Amino acid sequence: MTETALILIDVQRGFDDPEFWGPRNNPGAEANMKALLDAWQERRLPVVLVHHDSPKPGSPLRPGQPGNDFKPELDGARPDLVFGKKVNSAFLGDVDLDAWLRKRGITSIVVAGIQTNFCCETTARMGGNLGYDVTFALDATFTFDLPGVTADELYRVTAANLANQFATVKSAKDVLAELS
Repeated sequence: MTETALILIDVQRGFDDPEFWGPRNNPGAEANMKALLDAWQERRLPVVLVHHDSPKPGSPLRPGQPGNDFKPELDGARPDLVFGKKVNSAFLGDVDLDAWLRKRGITSIVVAGIQTNFCCETTARMGGNLGYDVTFALDATFTFDLPGVTADELYRVTAANLANQFATVKSAKDVLAELS
């Protein structure tokens, strides 16, 4: 793998509130996010941490609230870039991610984090549209049930939406194997 940036999206404590979000899928997602982070840091590859700064009253992701903080799996992270966003895509955040990546000659990204079908999928789609070689580490993401559709269904639909159009969908294990 050429120099590839790992983009971890919205790995925040506020997503641990089941009363606010409802049932989730993929209980192993955080362990896979941590494994990717550790591998990237061990190899001194670029790591980008993005946090959602919700402007909505009552959101556990509002700035200044404990839910806006990163989850413990990111403790000890040494990111190359950290920034916030108020919309789904990391490419439309408080920092021009596209310019940051291009300045460093980075043309390949791995996307992981929360939520599979919202911020992660949107970032992967935009990355693909901007010409990046995008890998979507599906099992290093999770999401929540929506009315009439389960988190597992959303997870599978996201994989189908992204595959062969915007990103290559892989497991964290397969992404890590390529790093070796």
